Amino acid sequence: MILTNAQIVLANEVIKGTVVINEGVITHIDHGNVSLPGAIDCHNGYLTAGMVELHTDNMEKHFTPRPGVSWPAIQAFKVHDAQMISAGITSVFDAVSVGDVIEGSERLNNLSRMVDALNESRERGLTRADHFLHLRCEVSHKDTLNNFQALLKQTPVQLVSVMDHSPGQRQFAKMEKYREYYQGKYKLSDAEMDAFITRQVDASQRYSATFRESICATCHELNIPLASHDDATLEHVEESDHFKMVIAEFPTTAEAAKAAHSKGMSVLMGAPNVVRGGSHSGNIAAHELASAGVLDILSSDYYPASLLESAFKIAQLESNDYDVPKAMNLVSLNPAKAAGLNDRGQIAVGQKADLIWSTLKEDHVHIEQVWKNGQRAF
Repeated sequence: MILTNAQIVLANEVIKGTVVINEGVITHIDHGNVSLPGAIDCHNGYLTAGMVELHTDNMEKHFTPRPGVSWPAIQAFKVHDAQMISAGITSVFDAVSVGDVIEGSERLNNLSRMVDALNESRERGLTRADHFLHLRCEVSHKDTLNNFQALLKQTPVQLVSVMDHSPGQRQFAKMEKYREYYQGKYKLSDAEMDAFITRQVDASQRYSATFRESICATCHELNIPLASHDDATLEHVEESDHFKMVIAEFPTTAEAAKAAHSKGMSVLMGAPNVVRGGSHSGNIAAHELASAGVLDILSSDYYPASLLESAFKIAQLESNDYDVPKAMNLVSLNPAKAAGLNDRGQIAVGQKADLIWSTLKEDHVHIEQVWKNGQRAF
């Protein structure tokens, strides 16, 4: 396959030219256009590497499309997969929650269904994107450690993040934001919310430290990359560094993000944060970290279409030094490296032919086509 007349976004520069693909691998990158029969004319659009998504819970909404409605698992997973590939995401780390802030939640009830659907879909060749399993371990939940250990015996795990969403710290350092979010989500009265807060604080004090240490030790034994989550203080970052975490997911303050970056952790922020212009929890904005030069990875989190849009938006902002190649690395090369995937994430000879052809349409990005391993997937 030959793709020509494209603005090819390499790791460090943009060139006008042609990419040649054989057997799913990039074999040639040339300046200039060709007019060979069968060559695909990209009409001067951008040709970028397929994106690598490290933290998305997009799958959950398809398993429970409405409260109390459970959708057939394989169908739900296939719709999720199609949504990811149509957004240009060719490698997906599906983040499933091991533990939650509330007992009997749909998230917990769907855990085994989601993991089984992911594995079965991969085995049957039903996926368009490559899917990997990311376990989000809520260490303040009483069953998290047992669930984590059970899943490790059942299925390959490629990434683990350790989180604690109890009130008054990390993502919810501002108690009013915690009340606003959970009281609205679960329709709690003031008295019920007070009791909810007490239970969450007690659970965190009882389980978090022990579970965090045990989970991290297991991941080191199995060589599974670790991510921190919602670090807010220098003490949080020191703890993450102590546990040899390689990714800092969604740090909530500039202080924590800068400290994590200085220690060699890849700072990951939400693409919706970029598109919306700030955090829904009132924490640090991703574009501020870009201005400080400490933004390393973007994640679509809960909205797949935000990922490519956010990379172009970062490149367009005058408040930072991210040009198009550096901004595209946020969604491709950097997350691939952080997860240990060295065969993808950039347009280079010998790399997987996971590619996106897109064009800028005034105020948004339009994806024309997506290829996975040199085969058109969208």
